[in-house]
Amino acid sequence: VQLQASGGGLVQAGGSLRLSCAASGITFRRYAVGWYRQAPEKQRELVGMISSGGSSRYSDSVQGRFSISRDNTKNTVWLQMDNLTSEDTAVYYCKLGFGASYNSFRPIGDLDAWGQGTLVTVSS
Repeated sequence: VQLQASGGGLVQAGGSLRLSCAASGITFRRYAVGWYRQAPEKQRELVGMISSGGSSRYSDSVQGRFSISRDNTKNTVWLQMDNLTSEDTAVYYCKLGFGASYNSFRPIGDLDAWGQGTLVTVSS
């Protein structure tokens, strides 16, 4: 099972980016997907998740600015990020899991293996 996050880059505050998470080697539609981020010297945090049924939930820090969508025919999940601030600067990761809500989301697989992620840098 491989998930690869991509689409990061440098953006000015107030701008937008869309990240992609592509999966291979699995029956993608059975799983929820969580987007995480880790800023320098901070713990990794769950930004938001989308259930297998397509319902999405978000952390308070991004609610109203970020949205998650998925296309099971393409084995892909997207994270649309709008009105970015410097606080959103981080490496972003995606992870398969189970759960229908933000608090119930549980990642699966090797929790020590997060891959390279994709770096988002927001300049102020």
